[in-house]
Amino acid sequence: EIASCLVGSEMCIRDSPSSLFFAEGFCLFTQNYSRKDYSMSLYAIADTHLSFGTDKPMDSFEGWQDYTSRLEKNWNKLVEEDDDVVIAGDISWAMDFSQLKADFDFLESLNGNKIILKGNHDYWWNTMAKLNKFLADNNYKTIRFLFNNSFELGNASICGTRGWMMGCENEEDIKILNREVGRLRRSLESAGCPEKIVFLHYPPVSDISRCDEIINVLKEFGIKKCYYGHLHGDAAKYAVSGVVDGIDYKLISCDKLKFTPCLI
Repeated sequence: EIASCLVGSEMCIRDSPSSLFFAEGFCLFTQNYSRKDYSMSLYAIADTHLSFGTDKPMDSFEGWQDYTSRLEKNWNKLVEEDDDVVIAGDISWAMDFSQLKADFDFLESLNGNKIILKGNHDYWWNTMAKLNKFLADNNYKTIRFLFNNSFELGNASICGTRGWMMGCENEEDIKILNREVGRLRRSLESAGCPEKIVFLHYPPVSDISRCDEIINVLKEFGIKKCYYGHLHGDAAKYAVSGVVDGIDYKLISCDKLKFTPCLI
């Protein structure tokens, strides 16, 4: 198998059960790699909704006043340089890479390594090749994308995808949901560790509905922990935080966590 790796990084990314790659720089491996000596902390948060490069601040919403300063302060107080943070979608309001740069400059300045997955408002999202080129062109060293792949941190694999809405009925929504189910499956199939932690943007379950297509994949792979975002304000009252059918769910949207990364 062919693999590429980021020089100086110990974070392993897999795109198949028996191959792996890192974001930039290149080297070849002939056997599976896993970081067994991982002793850092893993955090997570979702829905940062950054807008340094476009005029769409979240400060007008209740509870979001001065949120980027609060996020920066809380983040750097908790997260050490070698820790990892999953950001589960809705990273930025940018529409393209030119608007995205200021937001990624901010993320790059924060402590730790960032593992990013797509949210419903991440309109700047592109192919993995273009995303990684954007990282390389701007010399971002601490940002990676979770997209049809997985990351190995110690004895756990970090897996996930955006997910989709519950209760899909029209043809287009069903098509998107099926695509997300496939991406989740590929991420889980690529994972090399017995323990797999799943991160989604959309909640797969709530107090009033559920997405069985996603949940069935979680059960098939024996997932015990699933973290998600997307829900804010009044909508968060429908969030499930706790064990349902053997899976422990937790809402990690930025405002729900008071702009403080959650220790996983």
